[in-house]
Amino acid sequence: MWRALPWGGMSYPLENALYQWEDGMRVLRSIESSRERRQADRVVGAIQDELRRRIGPTFSAAELAELYARGTDWCLQVAADVAPGAIADGQSLADAAFWLYLRAATDFAGGRQLLV
Repeated sequence: MWRALPWGGMSYPLENALYQWEDGMRVLRSIESSRERRQADRVVGAIQDELRRRIGPTFSAAELAELYARGTDWCLQVAADVAPGAIADGQSLADAAFWLYLRAATDFAGGRQLLV
């Protein structure tokens, strides 16, 4: 369900984001080549660094979903900068990075949202 935001926009449903982020983790986990996995891990780490810069260390799951909803083109640019031409599915790696970063959300614990 979409909810109204104080500034008049509509929020991006966390459930939608979770679905996409979990799918990204499945793609990341399915990488069998050690070379490709190292490259993917570097990309995911770089995207997480940028997430830290953009949203900070203290955030809610909904705030992370809102950042995701604003677009992930910057993630694809990070992927291209870190591993030019080597990463076939930058969007899936971006989704995996968001899933991994979600673990630090103030209201999220191991796959479920906490009521705070």
